[in-house]
Amino acid sequence: MNEVLARAVGVTRRYGDVTAVDDVSIEIPAGQVLGLLGPNGAGKSTIVNMFVGLRRPTEGRVELFGHNPRDVVARRRMGVTPQETGLPQTVRVGEAVDFVASHFPDPIDTDELLARFALTDVVRRQTGGLSGGQMRRLAVALAFVGKPDLVFLDEPTTGLDVEGRHTLWAGIREFNAGGGTVVLTSHYLDEVEQLAERVVIIDRGRVVADDSVEALRRLTGLQRVSVSIPEVPPLPGVEGVEHAGDRTHLVTHDADQLVRDLVRSGIPFSGLEIHAGSLEDAFLALTAKTPAV
Repeated sequence: MNEVLARAVGVTRRYGDVTAVDDVSIEIPAGQVLGLLGPNGAGKSTIVNMFVGLRRPTEGRVELFGHNPRDVVARRRMGVTPQETGLPQTVRVGEAVDFVASHFPDPIDTDELLARFALTDVVRRQTGGLSGGQMRRLAVALAFVGKPDLVFLDEPTTGLDVEGRHTLWAGIREFNAGGGTVVLTSHYLDEVEQLAERVVIIDRGRVVADDSVEALRRLTGLQRVSVSIPEVPPLPGVEGVEHAGDRTHLVTHDADQLVRDLVRSGIPFSGLEIHAGSLEDAFLALTAKTPAV
C-alpha cells in the first residue's frame, strides 16, 4: 500500500453561519492523481486551502506529510497553484522562477521547468506582458519549482486554449510518471477523466463519491448513443441530449432499446456508436441527488 502523504479526518470548516466543508475525510496516497470535483461553492477550494495550510479546520484535523500543514518542513515537499495568482507586472518570468526557487534546498533546473511548460520563449518577458494562457502556465509551473512530492492544482487550466491545456496535461503526466502525486480540481470533467485515476466528488461540503473514474462511469448505469442525425425524434428512455459539432449524444439506461426505437422512427442517421456513461453523467447524477441541508 502506498504511503499516505496527506489526510483530512472528520474535517469541518465554517465561515460564520455557513458550513463550507462538512465532516470530510480524504486520504491522498503517494503516486496518485486525484480529481476533486464539485459544483461551484461545493467546498473544493476550501479543502485545498486546508491541505496547504491557508485555512484551519473548525473541527477535525488535517495532516501534510504527518505534520501540521503550516509546518515549513511539510510545506517544502508540497507545491500549489491556487485559482488566482498575482505577480508584480515588472517581474520577468525567469526572475519569478528564480525567486521561488530560492526558498527550496534543491529546486528544479529553470530551463527544464520552462521547457516542460512551454515558457522558454518568454523567460525574459515581464509578467505584465504575458497572455492569459502564458500567465496561467507560469502559475502552474511555479508549483513544481521545489521538486515537490505532492502538488495541489486548483482549476489549473481555466482560461487556456486547447493547446495550452494539453501542454499542462503533458507536464502533469510527466510529473506523475516520475512518482509525483497530484490533487486536481477542475470544472472540465473531460480533463479529470483524462488525468485522474481516482475522483472525489464534493457537494454542499460533503463527500458524495470517492472511487475510480471507471467505477463512477458505471455507477449510474447510463450509456451514450452517439449518432449523426438531422433531428432527434421523440424517443422514450432518453435521459439527456447533447450536441457536439455534427454529432448528437443521447443518454439512456437502455442503449439497445433506444437504437431499436431510433430505427422505428424512420429518421435517417449514420455513424452509430455506443459508449459507457461518462464521468460527467455520474457527476450530474450524484450532485443532483444530494439533498439540500
